[in-house]
Amino acid sequence: MRESKLSSIDWQAQRIVKVLIANKYFFLNGGSEKVFFQERDFLLRQGVHVIDFSMDDPRNFPSDYANYFVSNIDYHTKRGVFGEIKKAAKFIHSPEAIRKIERLVEKEKPDIAHLHNIYHQLTPSIIPVLKKSGAKVVLTLHDGKLICPGYLMLDKGKICTSCQGHSFWMPIVKNCQGSRSQGFLLALEAYWHKWAKSYEKVDIYLTPSRFLGDLVSIRMPKEKIRLLHNGIDVKSYTPSFCDEGYALYFGRLSKEKGIKTLLNAYKNMGNSLMLKVAGTGPLEGELRREYQSAEFLGYKEGDELNHIISGSAFVVAPSECYENCSMVVLEAMAMGKPVIGSRIGGIPEQVEDGKTGLLFEMGNVTELTDKMRLLSENHEMRKKMGTQARKKLEIEYPLDKHCNELLEIYERLIAEG
Repeated sequence: MRESKLSSIDWQAQRIVKVLIANKYFFLNGGSEKVFFQERDFLLRQGVHVIDFSMDDPRNFPSDYANYFVSNIDYHTKRGVFGEIKKAAKFIHSPEAIRKIERLVEKEKPDIAHLHNIYHQLTPSIIPVLKKSGAKVVLTLHDGKLICPGYLMLDKGKICTSCQGHSFWMPIVKNCQGSRSQGFLLALEAYWHKWAKSYEKVDIYLTPSRFLGDLVSIRMPKEKIRLLHNGIDVKSYTPSFCDEGYALYFGRLSKEKGIKTLLNAYKNMGNSLMLKVAGTGPLEGELRREYQSAEFLGYKEGDELNHIISGSAFVVAPSECYENCSMVVLEAMAMGKPVIGSRIGGIPEQVEDGKTGLLFEMGNVTELTDKMRLLSENHEMRKKMGTQARKKLEIEYPLDKHCNELLEIYERLIAEG
């Protein structure tokens, strides 16, 4: 995996005029959308002609290209036997997406097509269309979809890498999705696009962590994989190093995020520490009933979330799935907070154990309890770690560094012809 080197770019001198960007959600649905819109905003500020491609949704931000967006598809809604068959076909190959993106690229003729999360709603079937148009295709990988049909690399809540980028029948045999019909559909999707070589037509794969880059290299050539850390607008975060003594979790309340492990560790600590939980998700009701001593804040964002992070003693990222380059960790670092994180996926690349935070074995309640107790009892230690976390962020993860490296990647692709 090659790491892009930052260079000074005279943008006006470059040949890149139009960039098509595609993501199935055109609103802030999660961390990957935050990355998507950060890059979009940057390109627009540089005077680049940005062409949007996404899916209709009432939550979408405005776009001049909304008429080209595909119809909204909800794969959780039941529509009868024939409806389900039709929906399953669109899950793999979307004629509507192909038709609309053909019209769009014929009209706009983009130099670069930069794709983010496109599977299921937009489908990888749009990649050959983009290549045929003459555009260079860049794909940012936010998860393990290229090597795991289920993308999270989980089997009934446990880490699984059985598919290895080729054994896509595993979801049927292992029933890792809890539904053999869903496993069959995911396997069929993966084999269809492997047969069609949809993903193989991508020019450059961007991975926000070395960890994911190494995983993807099982399937794709290393020379086509570039490391590009997620970035954050450092100037938008002013660390006050205020510390009101509480631990904080913010993010999705779901099993793979390790929230139950955290709450059990918190229970072990008795009343020696307050835990605040910001976020929503499928486990919210259950967690509120079972762990009433924790303070559940619901969904928070923007200045309100930053204020909550600012007052925390430390942030916990207890993920039990392969995180890539966690925006939760980056936001905590930006606010000058140490992070206690699972020793898994890309988190150890972000959290330097003993320097900017602490790492623990994924799912190990006892070890997490010990690490939380250590930081809760050592104000100077967490202040020092928080300071180091902010310094690391300023060097490795500033948004302008991310965006300039992205422009350099675009530039080199165009120069290669």
